[in-house]
Amino acid sequence: MKKTFAYSASVRTISVLALSISLAACGNGSWWSKNDEPTLNAEQIRKAIPPRVQNRSSWAQDIYDITDQLGIPQTKQNICSIVAVIDQESNFVADPQVPGLGEKAVKEVQTRLDEKFKEKLGDGIGGTMAGYFEEVLKTQPSPDNNYLSQMRKVTTERQLDELYREIFDYMSKHYHVSALTGAAKLVGQDIGEKMNPITTLGSMQVHIGYAKAHKRQGGSIAELRSDMYTQYGGMYYGIHRLMMYPADYDKPIYRFADYNSGRYSSRNAAFQSMLNDLTEAELSLDGDLLLYDKDGSPRSAKSESERELLKVFSANNVILTPRQIRADLKKEKDQDFEDTATYRAVTKLYKEKTGKEPFYAMMPEVVISGPKLSREYNTNWFASRVNGRYQTCMNRIKHLKI
Repeated sequence: MKKTFAYSASVRTISVLALSISLAACGNGSWWSKNDEPTLNAEQIRKAIPPRVQNRSSWAQDIYDITDQLGIPQTKQNICSIVAVIDQESNFVADPQVPGLGEKAVKEVQTRLDEKFKEKLGDGIGGTMAGYFEEVLKTQPSPDNNYLSQMRKVTTERQLDELYREIFDYMSKHYHVSALTGAAKLVGQDIGEKMNPITTLGSMQVHIGYAKAHKRQGGSIAELRSDMYTQYGGMYYGIHRLMMYPADYDKPIYRFADYNSGRYSSRNAAFQSMLNDLTEAELSLDGDLLLYDKDGSPRSAKSESERELLKVFSANNVILTPRQIRADLKKEKDQDFEDTATYRAVTKLYKEKTGKEPFYAMMPEVVISGPKLSREYNTNWFASRVNGRYQTCMNRIKHLKI
């Protein structure tokens, strides 16, 4: 399966505190929650960060403060997992430069402008807005220094993000977007947010939707975006996404894979593989058990995995209704899926039919592409690269006395 990605002192809240206490204290199988292991202080974390990184002490202190806030034990394994992902995503640069970003952005605009607007706003409104957008790019804020020429010069995501926000702000003020669309929600920042192609941000490349769902402080969406481009903010949301969910993975590489292809995708790929052995179909081992819209909502259409589950259960007299199976599959992004009748039935059938023990995780088969990438990559490539950095980090600090 191919997944396409677009360009890609904190406030402790009661909800975050409650979550961190529950994860750290209840022995839920989260591979990082090993409270009996010794932990690192900020100076020891500094030694885990590659020596080539500038301001290692500052990065180390932020990692310590964030993990402390979230209740994540600062064990060698946990710290090296965090260090490895940051290094892979940005080489420890809060707002990293992206080679050729400006030209890539211009190419996207020139080749997919109409398509993108119609996809987001519908054919009628989208086509009209695309025309206005193109005119603004070529003529504003002045013909000699238009937005298109400014776009060519950007070198970081933050610069491109801020430029898009400026363009949409201009459009909303000068082209009366609300009158065109008949929808007040599409005025100003709202339409800018809806159309902004920068959806993964900061040193750990976290999706803006995830950050919105786990905001560490109040403020507007623009302020949230700005926070994610800071050293602390980018790491906060990345560490939260990497670590703040329980999973019975026996190796960190599966969590690295999840970071790339989606929460629990490694567990779900193993579920699909076991289901494969119970059917004649060849399921894609992509870790998605349902079909999803671009906003992350499950579609009503049945996925290949769902269809095969219905066939396998019918053939083996497993009494589960289609409605129950669908309800179970909706839990695929949570640990609770492992407690569903659907998950238990597949693992039981797998053991009975193959004589093998059910297995919990495997590498999902997902291809990642996007305008920011020079070529397509797969999740195995990403996870293996991060795992290599993790092993290097563990070797770097193996002799630390803690």
